[in-house]
Amino acid sequence: MESEVPPLAPTGGRKRKGRPPIPPLAQVTGWASLPDDIARPVAELLLKCDVVAYTAFRAVCSGWRACAPIPRDPTLTSRSLRPVDWIPLCDGDAVRPDDACQITFFNCKTARSLRVHLPQLQRHRIVGFTDGLLILLHKRRSTVRVLHPFTGVVVDFPPLFPDNPDAVLRVNAAVCTSVSSTNSIAVVAWFPWRPVVVSADAGHQSWEVIHNSMDLLNTLPFQGRLYGFLKLSTQVVQVYPPQQQPPGAVAAQVPRKFGDPNFVVAQVPLKFGKPHLCNYYLVESDGHMLLVVKSSNAVGSDVEEWQRYTFAIFKVDAGLRRWRLSQMSSLDNRALFICMDRCLSVSAKDLPSISSDSLYLTVPLPDPVVVHNLSRGSFERPTTLCQVHNGKERIRPSVQPFALADHLLTYCNHREWTNGLMFHEYYFIPESFEELWKKIRTRDSEVGISRVED
Repeated sequence: MESEVPPLAPTGGRKRKGRPPIPPLAQVTGWASLPDDIARPVAELLLKCDVVAYTAFRAVCSGWRACAPIPRDPTLTSRSLRPVDWIPLCDGDAVRPDDACQITFFNCKTARSLRVHLPQLQRHRIVGFTDGLLILLHKRRSTVRVLHPFTGVVVDFPPLFPDNPDAVLRVNAAVCTSVSSTNSIAVVAWFPWRPVVVSADAGHQSWEVIHNSMDLLNTLPFQGRLYGFLKLSTQVVQVYPPQQQPPGAVAAQVPRKFGDPNFVVAQVPLKFGKPHLCNYYLVESDGHMLLVVKSSNAVGSDVEEWQRYTFAIFKVDAGLRRWRLSQMSSLDNRALFICMDRCLSVSAKDLPSISSDSLYLTVPLPDPVVVHNLSRGSFERPTTLCQVHNGKERIRPSVQPFALADHLLTYCNHREWTNGLMFHEYYFIPESFEELWKKIRTRDSEVGISRVED
């Protein structure tokens, strides 16, 4: 019988006590072992969908990071590197996002949410959003900057010098494609109650007045340009870049009848009556520009005031010489949030709590939120039992958690959002809310205006 062979003694000298044996060469397994020729196209597909998901892909391992270039665009000109599907939400705790230096962002396609710490918000006020980019105004120097919230890229602009202090508090702004340089973005700013529109390119030393008699009501950044409606008119204007040819900045005129030479119109209803009784909203939806017309001409003693509205929705084809309006009978799986500050289109298929084929709108009533379903023709008020006051005094505490529709509608109403207040609760703030009013006025007093040097 053969004797058992003793184990071989280790070679290379005596083994030191406490030192583990040298392991064999580690083998990469799992997803990290994905070949480069597969990881690279996956990264490219992610970048086309969402720059935030692309950034998360890069963070998995060094191999994937090597297949995906850093998604930093120092000029912010590339739209593919912007978080176009992400919108900032309101916490509803009466704390300004610039004071908290953090914002919760929500992806309207995937329903993913991320809370992002943004120290760049210190000493700034948020005055606008475009494609997920934040437009900031310095509280003292009134300089403007555009911030990418996920990459930290900042592009600076010169200070605004309006002659009215209140104009700085209520300035609106949008990011557009610069017409003077392909490697630069432009910021367009306008002021409520003043018919002045100014613009500046990144790196320039001053702002240029591009319109001095344009009183804007509703605006839409679309494909690098800025469009809007003029107050007390039915004119759609191209705000930026300014048009030099006649008829000036007017891009289109909403027709009153068929045969209007400025339009090619399909199925335009003629039931809206006087144009000044209508409201017009521009909204980007699934890559298209939509025009929503709201009229309050409906009458009837059996119809309550918040139900006295009729709507028409058009898909806008902006041609070189004239626009084509095609009426839409349905939104299918989409829902529109329409407000004067900004509008929003989301897919109700991806967000089950949102009603499909519906319009979420605000009305000047004690309960300001109304949902209108187009296919059923129905109206409902979803926030009736959530009102925190009756117009004079508090009647209940805040009803939480907030619904997703509450957040999306608040995003569309900038005054409430920037104050950290939910729109359906504080669209109107009674005088009895003295502490809240004091906090708002104190914050507003922090915004100053630099003197214009002679």
